[in-house]
Amino acid sequence: MNTAERVTVRMQSETVYLLQTLVDGKEYGNISDVIRKAVDEFISNRFTPENIEKVTVELPKTKVMELESLVRDGDSVSLDDAIRNAVREYTRVRAGSR
Repeated sequence: MNTAERVTVRMQSETVYLLQTLVDGKEYGNISDVIRKAVDEFISNRFTPENIEKVTVELPKTKVMELESLVRDGDSVSLDDAIRNAVREYTRVRAGSR
């Protein structure tokens, strides 16, 4: 049986306001869902297999839309897959040009 623990965290009012905007925008059911998602992502990023290095990349929205179109068109199975493929191709081309 999976048990859950209660954790209490103090946050600045501005932070709570921003979390609530995600709930109000219907992205999440409640603030707890937002925080659980953030913690899950944090844990996933910190505890990866030794042979994998996770990298966070900020992209312009237009580039994200281009990557999403690759997924819609069936060229990639997910946004993460599209990004991995783009990085592989970029490094292949760069390594070949030396």
